[in-house]
Amino acid sequence: MPLTRLAADAFGVVTICLVSLFILLGFLCIIYSCYFRSRIHSQGFAQLGYFSGPWIIRITFILFAIWWGIGEIVRLSLLRSEGRVLNAFTLKWQETVCKYYIVSNLGFAEPCLFLTLVFLLRAPLQKMESGILSQKWNGKTAGYVLLYCLPVFALQLIIILIGPNFNKGKSNAFELPHYFTSTAFHSRIKDDDDDDDIALCTYPLLSTILLGFFATVLTTYLFWLGRRILNLVINKGLQRRVYTLIFSVSGFLPLRVLLLGLSVMYEPEQVVFEALAFLAFLSLLCCAGVSIWMLVYCPVADSLALRSLLDLEARRRISDDHNETISLIANQSLLGESMGVSPERNSDVSTKRGSISFRTVEKDGTSVDTYVELSLFSHSQHATPPGSPRPLGWPMIPPHQFHAP
Repeated sequence: MPLTRLAADAFGVVTICLVSLFILLGFLCIIYSCYFRSRIHSQGFAQLGYFSGPWIIRITFILFAIWWGIGEIVRLSLLRSEGRVLNAFTLKWQETVCKYYIVSNLGFAEPCLFLTLVFLLRAPLQKMESGILSQKWNGKTAGYVLLYCLPVFALQLIIILIGPNFNKGKSNAFELPHYFTSTAFHSRIKDDDDDDDIALCTYPLLSTILLGFFATVLTTYLFWLGRRILNLVINKGLQRRVYTLIFSVSGFLPLRVLLLGLSVMYEPEQVVFEALAFLAFLSLLCCAGVSIWMLVYCPVADSLALRSLLDLEARRRISDDHNETISLIANQSLLGESMGVSPERNSDVSTKRGSISFRTVEKDGTSVDTYVELSLFSHSQHATPPGSPRPLGWPMIPPHQFHAP
């Protein structure tokens, strides 16, 4: 096996392993998001409904990423070797598969992936009624993503279907180099019996230029959007997340476009082409992984942690109410004992003031450490001798009756 073919197969194996791991993590995030949604509805945590609002768009975002990963596997030359899946197809069908890859990934999956990311980032800036708390928000957002992706998809389709006609003959007013519109490169594999022709996928330069224009517009909008979000975020942890997400997208996406543009300078049979294609794949894989982590996993994990705090607060309130009841019963028992003493002891009690302590509780259920001291007086004790000190805590003067000297 030639060294070039060995390197291409090695890149292909690593790509399949990374995509498989990525798909597995994506499905785990989908299950995690659905679990969070079900827990909110089953346990009645309406306060967390805001965080579960965009759950359909989050799942759609992961599905777009999985779609893109499967397309990257279809592109591999590893599957076109002798005895592999795509080797059974004819040369014409292999070329069709390459065309499908360009339209599917560069024309649909990648634009939809990043448009969905933009809408997820933009969601907190919308009004509560028309934002992610609205029942129609998920459907409207999915429609907007498909609508905004349609021009890119149509242009990529035109480049793939009509572009090759510009370099077929001399009847055209101008002729483009083949690498501007070519989606496949014919290669011949030498076997023991005969030679086998296969079609290796390439990246048309016009498709890469269109993707670069889309990346430029998206990156500019992300910087503007990120600036607005950072003006609202006061938590340093969330600020780091926003910075990480914006710089990963604005860094990895242009890097992928640059690497794909450089790949037209080499043929698919060369190691440099395989290395550039693999690095371009790796850059977008890292970007998609960071985006899923920041936009899907972290919000769900934070919300579940907040739900645990709400459970702890509810249990604390129940415990406080229980302790309040026990304290009130005990104080009432002491009151009954003090009222039922003998006359001999009552004269002693007259020299000592008994008291009951009540802890005040606010309407929202939070306890406040404020105690009101009530003295126990008989009718004869109400008339205190002149000049005697005022009994502590009895009576309480309303604030509106108090006048400053």
